Amino acid sequence: MIGTIDAPHIDVSVLVPAKDEAENLPLFLELCEAAFRDGPAVYEVIVVDDGSKDDTPAVLIALQAKYPFLRTVRHRSQRGIADGLRSGYLASRGDIMVFYPADLQFKPEDIPRLVAPILAGESDMVTGYKQGVYEKAFVSGIYNGLSRSLFNVPVRDLNNVKAYRREIMDAQPVRPDWHRFMIVLAHAQGYTVTEIPVPLYPRNAGKSKFGLSRIPIGVLDMISVWFELRFGQKPLLAFGMLGAALFAVGLLAGLVAVILLFTQGVGQRSVWTVIQTCLILGSIFFSTGIIGEQIAVLRAEQRELRRTVDEQRREGKGR
Repeated sequence: MIGTIDAPHIDVSVLVPAKDEAENLPLFLELCEAAFRDGPAVYEVIVVDDGSKDDTPAVLIALQAKYPFLRTVRHRSQRGIADGLRSGYLASRGDIMVFYPADLQFKPEDIPRLVAPILAGESDMVTGYKQGVYEKAFVSGIYNGLSRSLFNVPVRDLNNVKAYRREIMDAQPVRPDWHRFMIVLAHAQGYTVTEIPVPLYPRNAGKSKFGLSRIPIGVLDMISVWFELRFGQKPLLAFGMLGAALFAVGLLAGLVAVILLFTQGVGQRSVWTVIQTCLILGSIFFSTGIIGEQIAVLRAEQRELRRTVDEQRREGKGR
């Protein structure tokens, strides 16, 4: 059954970030209507126009008149997929979110398969595993291999179409490009994650927004996520250990210098340089850790405030 705007309850919200997808959206929505028609769940589709320069806004206005389950959000300028998912989530009403691109490399007919394990209570998050020829398979393989080695997540494809419980999005950091690590972050928070094979098709129209410049950014984001999971809540553990190690090296070097001075009557200028360097760097690391602890407290309070605001917003929509 397809949900309408007046439906009292929406089961699934399909979030579709779209940048210059005017050629793809009519067929995408037509396939959505066919995919959702006979299922037990009530769906809505939220297309987030991410600052499109083509006819996407006009196309969406026409499609809204044709498909009651379609809702739209517009960014005046391009803000990226992570912001698009966030905007769609804030506008959504479903208990389950689905991230799905509009380029038709993945067909809407597979959305119910992604959602089914969550509706059945078998999983909190389901990701698709690409089946077919993928142009960026080499880059994707490196990314997924590094991610699995760093984060020990039990899926093969971390950056693909996915379905997840609403509360998973509640806890996601609002950071550019961190949507790629949604599975990693959810798994670290104790949510169950599974994967199913999803066919990959050639892009229907338009061109890919992915470029090779995204590779170094992705690697740096991966390191950032790793640090967040390891030390984000307790940054003093990282910087304090470094500071303590430097202080220990400085102390050991000082003892060696004193022993040499008393036994041989010779001072070692290089040793005193090491001592000074270690004491200065150790102090800097300790200070950084203490400041990081204060920031971590503020971040925790901000997350709780954001969660409260989101809950109040949803309650307001339900009235």
